[in-house]
Amino acid sequence: MFKKFVVSTGVTAVAMAFSASSVFAACATDGMPDSMDGPDGYPARALTMIVPYGPAGGSGQVAQAMAEAVTGLTKVSINRDHKPGGSGTVGMTAFMASPADGYSVLEHIDDASSAHALDSGRPNPAEDLIPLVTSQITFSQIYIRTDEDRFTDWNSFVEWVKAQDGKASIANVSKEGSMERVTMKFITDATGMKIQQISFDKGAPRYGALAGGQVDALFEQPGDVRKFLDAGKFKPILTILKESPEAFADVPNLTDAGMDFEPLLRFRGFYVHKDAPADRVKWLQWAFQKAYCEESYQAYNESKFMTLIESYRDTAGSQELITNTIAQYRDVYKEMGLEVK
Repeated sequence: MFKKFVVSTGVTAVAMAFSASSVFAACATDGMPDSMDGPDGYPARALTMIVPYGPAGGSGQVAQAMAEAVTGLTKVSINRDHKPGGSGTVGMTAFMASPADGYSVLEHIDDASSAHALDSGRPNPAEDLIPLVTSQITFSQIYIRTDEDRFTDWNSFVEWVKAQDGKASIANVSKEGSMERVTMKFITDATGMKIQQISFDKGAPRYGALAGGQVDALFEQPGDVRKFLDAGKFKPILTILKESPEAFADVPNLTDAGMDFEPLLRFRGFYVHKDAPADRVKWLQWAFQKAYCEESYQAYNESKFMTLIESYRDTAGSQELITNTIAQYRDVYKEMGLEVK
């Protein structure tokens, strides 16, 4: 079922070998019914999926993959409405203002949890929303250009950055207190590096900044830059986990680099208003959780390195993940001296 291949970056990746009769290993929602009628003719029209990031980044990609899987399963169309800005706050605000009728769903990431951790006045994704499914949980890496000659690996990168007297740069997201920003603080504190974090809310400009040489490095998740890895343009020099997954066995991890902090994970999922009709919520839970096990979605997750750690959580599991994440971020923010409201 699996085969290994080596992409041009030298990273060992794991890919699914498909055939007409190829099936995935037992999937989390295989026990759910193959079909479910909506209540009283619901949904009678297309759903709207609000995505608080641009279409080219990880959120845009997972939104497209999940929408296609849900539509393939239910024959219900989903219109994606991208509302980037404010590291997810623009999209969240738009979603909270939409009718709670079960026709609007939200894609969001762990930024919604960290935002609530810093300011309890912002929506709590585990309480003010109903998580339909968490469909991706992944880790981050730091990337450089493969043809880079000023440094070639993590140790030489750290040495080079220290010699630049704060002029080195890394592309990252803009929100203070985000997973990316907090993790980079852990890294710079541990290494003594000073590096400028250049802010990009949208994925494409962020990746383009590294590809075009406007920045020296990139903080991102492996699935989001898979095409750059496959094309041999980017290579990871640090995996932000304590142990390396097999697919990146040749890339140093936190332990290898002598850093001892608890890595924060990126997770993406789909939500509905907590006040949406309960019978419609039940149908949406079935549709989005069952769609996770559709072959099209499983193939997508496989192609994006999203099976290297367990990526699935149902509603209860998502609520637990979010609640624990909020507590983790609050502790981190207090240690950082940030004002936690």
